[in-house]
Amino acid sequence: MSLAAGAQTVSLSGSMGDKALLVINGTPRTLAAGASFQNVKVISVAAGEAVVEMDGKRSTLTLGGAQVNLGRGDSEGSGSRIVLTAGSGGHFVTGGSINGRAVSFMVDTGATMVAMSESDAERIGLKYKSGERGLANTANGQVPVYRVNLNTVRVGDVQVYNVDALVVPMPMPNVLLGNSFLTRFQMKRENDVLTLERR
Repeated sequence: MSLAAGAQTVSLSGSMGDKALLVINGTPRTLAAGASFQNVKVISVAAGEAVVEMDGKRSTLTLGGAQVNLGRGDSEGSGSRIVLTAGSGGHFVTGGSINGRAVSFMVDTGATMVAMSESDAERIGLKYKSGERGLANTANGQVPVYRVNLNTVRVGDVQVYNVDALVVPMPMPNVLLGNSFLTRFQMKRENDVLTLERR
């Protein structure tokens, strides 16, 4: 796997008692407090979070949160692989960012584009009302939408530029990570793990 020297990505996909279910550089591992794998040591495990340490630097991982980059500084988003683990209900939900502002994504292969609610768009400072107006078909019939272009969409250490998106009037629990993002990747699903490899 091509990783920047010393840089490691770690995310928390669950916990069982005093054990954390971690994904370290794309490899799922179950580690108890005090155990280590690939230079990542688990300090403590609590409901929905785990504290890990690498090279003396501690980070708190939250369940469903974005991958944390451990090692020499943050990456510039030049990674090529995203590894997601299905949460309860079988959905792939992960933290990430749009134009540098944090959001919660849910992978939706049935969505043509990345889609978000007006409240999410306002929270991240997107000037969506200057976007192209249109109508979209949803499960609830046709709704008025704004079509916009996102400068950057980032998940873990993978950043994609110029992604088409829709802003819809109804509330949504997550930003839908639709095909305007997903088609840039080769997708492979094995049981509860989804791997997106940059084309």
